[in-house]
Order: sequence, then structure tokens, then C-alpha cells
Amino acid sequence: MTGLGHAELRSILTFTVNLARTAGTLILEGSQAIRSASDVNQKKNSVDLVTEYDVAVENLVMSEIKKAYPTFKFIGEESYSSGTRPELTDEPTFCVDPIDGTTNFVHGVPFACISLGLIYQKRPVLGVIYNPFLQHLYTGVEGQGSFLTCGTGSPVKLPLANPKPLPSLSQALIAVEWGADRGAPIITAKSNSFLRLAGDPNDGVPGGRMGHSLRSLGSGALNIATVAQGSFDMFWEIGCWPWDVCAGIVIAQEAGGVVTGSHTVLASAVNDPSVDPFKVTPEILTGRKYLIIRKIADTPQETGREAQLRIAKEFYETVEDCDPK
Repeated sequence: MTGLGHAELRSILTFTVNLARTAGTLILEGSQAIRSASDVNQKKNSVDLVTEYDVAVENLVMSEIKKAYPTFKFIGEESYSSGTRPELTDEPTFCVDPIDGTTNFVHGVPFACISLGLIYQKRPVLGVIYNPFLQHLYTGVEGQGSFLTCGTGSPVKLPLANPKPLPSLSQALIAVEWGADRGAPIITAKSNSFLRLAGDPNDGVPGGRMGHSLRSLGSGALNIATVAQGSFDMFWEIGCWPWDVCAGIVIAQEAGGVVTGSHTVLASAVNDPSVDPFKVTPEILTGRKYLIIRKIADTPQETGREAQLRIAKEFYETVEDCDPK
């Protein structure tokens, strides 16, 4: 097929936004069904309902994409879980999480969304994240900026305010998640990391950074979108999947944010001046380890890009690496 240029991506964005809103109606229906069920407190039955609506939303998305873009490939959470695992190629590929934030979805916490990303030539180029509960729509297209639309309002360019400097982690509002893997190795590494990020080094926490605070929205996509809008300073996660982050990566990058992968990925880039430490390679996209940092203002002492790299290095000097299941 021919390349995806500016006009083609704009057309795909219009399609994807309409699809996200349609899927959002189904997500709201599912949330109401779960909260209305008499046995909602029985974990198995609530999980079954979540799976039912996860699959229903993904099937809706797949069907509409196939009709509009029959040659595009598709990677989705539910189809991946059932064994469909297409190889990442240069062809346009939608990467979709039908309901991101399923625990919130079950409990009626209004921070769940659909995340629709488009990968082209093995890199994310378009992202749409829609939270139907709050009617928050985040969009981003490579080279065309990212925006937040609230309800029926007009799109507002991200970040929502002029970026500020970030002198150190002690001034940072950091988004993190416990994740679904609760085995001892990863839960211990995360617990130790959270302790150092938040802890006071002068009050018994060796290596503590005394970060401003830690936050968890319960949705990787919404955590990244909140970094893009400039409210969170960064988001770190080990264990999520490409469909959790694909759309958010585009939205964050177009808002001046940066993305890197694991400790090893960042260290290798830092040690090789020819490597861009914030280039999202296929290995980073699929690596299940992500650090996203908001746009940072230039100062007389350093550029915003230099500050982002400094913060990334400081962050990875603080937290522990571990491998997800």
C-alpha cells in the first residue's frame, strides 16, 4: 500500500475518534450491567462480565476497522489472549485495548477507557484514548500535535499549561501501578521502588527521593494521557502491554513528552551518543517496561530535553528493575 501521509492520518483519526465514542457507549452499558448484577460481589461472575464486554468491545472495533481499512492488521488484548499473535510488520496495524482499567470498570471508578493506537512502519503514529465516564477524549497524530476534548467542547492542545522546570524527583508527582502480577519478585521490587521514590532519606529511608507524591489512576493509558496533559510529571510501569501504551505514547510525544524502555535500554543509549535515548523502537514498544516523562521547560542551565534525560537517569538510579511474567 502507499504511505500514510498527513491527509491519510487525519482521515484515520476522524474514523478512530468516532469508533472510540461508539465503543464508549458499549463500555458504559457494560459498567451498568456489572453494577446492577445481584452477584457483582462474586469475583468469578464479575470477571466473566468484564471479559464479555472486553470481547464485545474488541469485536466491535475489529469489525469496524475491517470494513473501513480491510488491509490493516490488528493487535488486540482479547485476541492476543486467545492465541492470535501477529508479528509486528511495517504495515499499518491497529493496537487496541478495548477496556483499559478493568478493576476500575468493575468497581464503578470512573477511570477506564478504550485505547486505540495505530502502528506504521513499526512505530506508533496515531493514538486515541477515550474515557466515556468523564467524556475525556485524548488524541494525537505524529507531527500534528495532541489534544484533549472534554464533552462537546473544543479540542485543547496538550500540554494544558506552559511546562515548568523539574529540578529533581523531589518535586515530581509520579504515576505508578501495582499491576496484575502479584508474585513475590515483582511485588517486592515495586514495593522497594515506591518506598525510595516517596521516602524521606533523613528519616530512615536509605536512598529516599522524597517525591512530591505517588498516584495510580488504575489505567496505564490514562496515566500516560495525564502525563501528556502535564498533570503528572512521569509514569513508570513494568508489566503492561503494547496495547496499554501504544496510543498514549503518540499523545505524550506530541505533547513534548519522552518515552524510554528499561534500565538497560536507557543505559545503552546514554553510553552511545549516536543513539537517541527517547526513540521508541519496536523493542521498546513491545518490551513491557516503560518510563514516560512530561514536557519540561528549558532553563538557562539546560534544555528541556537535557532535563528529561537527567530525570530519567535519576529515576532509574532509584527504582529496581524486574522482569514481568
